[in-house]
Amino acid sequence: MAEFSNPDSYASAVASNAADKWKQAMNEEMNSLKENETWDLVELPQGKKVLTNRWVLLVKTKGDGYIYRYKARLVVKGYSQKQGIDYDETFSPVAKFDTVRMLISIAASENLQFLQFDVKTAFLYGELQETTRTLR
Repeated sequence: MAEFSNPDSYASAVASNAADKWKQAMNEEMNSLKENETWDLVELPQGKKVLTNRWVLLVKTKGDGYIYRYKARLVVKGYSQKQGIDYDETFSPVAKFDTVRMLISIAASENLQFLQFDVKTAFLYGELQETTRTLR
């Protein structure tokens, strides 16, 4: 099985042998962000803080080492924000295992079927309460 390393930056991705694949993955991510109207282009008000961003790049492989996807996510470096100044609270709702187990039990007792699906860009559907500014 071949070993693949994930680029740690945009520069290393576009300088790699898979540059075309990485550019395609980054274009797909940018298109998703635009389609979901993730941001508005505005002038930066004087004295306002700008968050920078970075690419998180991941080679997705099967168990036999076959590469089936080059995944690129543009993320804001939110760790530079200060609670109480830049935001009030954050959370990521996740169902507890006991809740999932109870739902499966009810479905089984009622002879119902479960459906499973993945929302590709689910994190883009949340609404921020605070205004966040990042470079384009």
